[in-house]
Amino acid sequence: MNKPHKKLDAWATAVDLAQLVYKATDRSPTKEQFGLANQARRAAVSIPSNIAEGAARQTKKEFVQFLHISKGSLSELDTQLELARRLEYLGQIEWEALNELLERVDRMLSGLIRHLRAKR
Repeated sequence: MNKPHKKLDAWATAVDLAQLVYKATDRSPTKEQFGLANQARRAAVSIPSNIAEGAARQTKKEFVQFLHISKGSLSELDTQLELARRLEYLGQIEWEALNELLERVDRMLSGLIRHLRAKR
């Protein structure tokens, strides 16, 4: 099976972000395991999943569409992490590490979209 997504730094970094979100949400209160923690995990997994699906598509236009979906999931995750921080489910240092990685993925996705659009 050809796996073009595994060659993308954006995919690898998004997987790192998802892994960090899983670790951070492991410490969420029990009452949140099926609420905010679950939503954050789903959004985090959606980011590299959509990068992978887009990379496997036949056209650059389709790939860009899936990258935009990844950016949407990234925005969802940003909101969920902000709420977790405000509810004090995340410490400041943990939130800063997650936020830094989230912003890095955002920049990478934006750059990849620009690159693919320029190649048309």
